[in-house]
Amino acid sequence: MGHREQLMAGAKRCLEERGFARTTSRDIAAAANAPLGTINYHYGSKERLLNAALLETLDEWSEKVRSGSAEPVAGSGAGARVESMWTRVVESETTDRPLLVASAEALAQAERSAEVRQQLAEAFEGARTTLAADLHGIEGAEDGEVARAVGSVHMALIAGLTQQWLVDPERAPSAREVATGLRRIAQALESDS
Repeated sequence: MGHREQLMAGAKRCLEERGFARTTSRDIAAAANAPLGTINYHYGSKERLLNAALLETLDEWSEKVRSGSAEPVAGSGAGARVESMWTRVVESETTDRPLLVASAEALAQAERSAEVRQQLAEAFEGARTTLAADLHGIEGAEDGEVARAVGSVHMALIAGLTQQWLVDPERAPSAREVATGLRRIAQALESDS
């Protein structure tokens, strides 16, 4: 493993252990067992390395919580796939808490960094269509507007659920409560149309 890969692994470890805001270049270099100067050589800055590490880690997290969403689930249908994904999201709120805290810190950084904002915006846009396809079989190429809308709702729910779990895990909703709420909202919207 070269310095570039070592730095990425070290930055991921620092995000988990120290968070986005408290990680220094020296922390990353020490965790990577790499010379301090290699951060700028390979990534241009500590911030770019942390951004890349965070985005890679969030991609891995997203893959984990979405895994199996496109596969048939006992009970079949989109409702079962959605509830199965929400179960994995809620489980990850406990198992991946340090990563979710680091991602919340990174979102705050986006206000002051056009680069962070752009990287996160691109990741969000890709996640929208992926969620719509995995959970509902809606392909962006077929119906881009609907895919984007459906994926955006799921992303908003994930962000809101994560905030609730970070602030008040004792009273944050379960996967079943999220699914129940979504069903009730869908019923109300259908009766209004």
